[in-house]
Amino acid sequence: MEIRPATDKDLDVFVDTLHAAFGRFPETPAEGGGGLWWSALEIDRSLLALAADGRPVGTAGAYSFELTLPGEVIVPAAGVTHVGVLPSHRRQGVLSALMRQQLAELRARGEFLSVLLASEAPIYGRFGYGPATYTQRLTVPRHQAAFALPRAHGTAGGPTAERDTGSVELLRRAECGEILEDVYDRYRRAQPGALSRPHRWWTLGAGQPPVSPAPRHVAVHRDADGIPDGYASYSVDTGTLTVDETIATDDAAFTALARFVLGHDLVTEVVFKHLPPDHPLRWQLADFRAGQVSDDTDWLWVRLLDVPAALTARGWFTDGELVLDVDDPFLGEHSRYLLTVREGKADCVPTDREPDLSMDVSDLASVYLGGTAPSTLVRAAHIRAHHPGAAALADSLFRTDRTPHCLHWF
Repeated sequence: MEIRPATDKDLDVFVDTLHAAFGRFPETPAEGGGGLWWSALEIDRSLLALAADGRPVGTAGAYSFELTLPGEVIVPAAGVTHVGVLPSHRRQGVLSALMRQQLAELRARGEFLSVLLASEAPIYGRFGYGPATYTQRLTVPRHQAAFALPRAHGTAGGPTAERDTGSVELLRRAECGEILEDVYDRYRRAQPGALSRPHRWWTLGAGQPPVSPAPRHVAVHRDADGIPDGYASYSVDTGTLTVDETIATDDAAFTALARFVLGHDLVTEVVFKHLPPDHPLRWQLADFRAGQVSDDTDWLWVRLLDVPAALTARGWFTDGELVLDVDDPFLGEHSRYLLTVREGKADCVPTDREPDLSMDVSDLASVYLGGTAPSTLVRAAHIRAHHPGAAALADSLFRTDRTPHCLHWF
């Protein structure tokens, strides 16, 4: 078997092989082009696996994204995608060979982390990826959509719905592409766990709504000065209003958009497809049980390729020291690091001190963005704590000021 970089001449072969791996056929481009989920493919970051007779049997690719880390730090991130192996060649080492080659190439490019969305949860842990952000669906019956009266007024936590002096305008998806792109970009720069949506994605209509040109209604929130600061992309079908995503740069804009869709006539329920697990919307409803949670699942998986570079890149909110013993069995590496955090910055250096925690690199990836508490993985027997206070210390160090969340589909 041979693993080699794909070229422009391989585009059709790559796309055909990828679709065949998932039992699908490539779609026909819409009039004017664009709108295909794979249309933003970066062929120069893609790999082909070839059988001994030269036939393509597997694919792997990567997108060039930016990822927002805790502390509003923005770093490059490879978005691993288009991974597939033909059914005739599965369980023969093809996927492992593709993953090994891809990780080597990412390191050669100087990238210290990669991310992906896992089609099946058991697949990628063995390659060093760990789930790092989570999302859930919230369904609210229209007849139970009343909001509670806010009990806190003038709090320091930011504007409340009662103080919202903005407005909501209803547009069609085709009318507001630039607004969506601008609002999302401002949102993702402040939201840990969020990925960039490069301009070419919007231009090509790559991905899922509202990036794709699929018909959607878009409720756009504008602040008191008329500047767009939030949107909700939605569709209505047989009495269900489904919100693809609600993007807002502050809580007041989100609340205004939630009130708008929850007040929609001629629907029986409103479904918010992607909310972080700790989102306050359920608490804002007069009937707490009205918000029915489902599809509570992982979303963004992270892989650390350079542990010191990754740990020193993110922002920190508590001072302290930890010795981390990190095993990376897929790459055959094992290292021990002293992590020292002072005034929001970290130093991470090799050490021979006794460890506070021992962990797989995939578990370090899961706690990296602050979406998974180290103590949870200690209790799950994934991470070994070497003394009673180690888990609590790690929880304090890795905590963030905002729950990481990712909405982007790739």
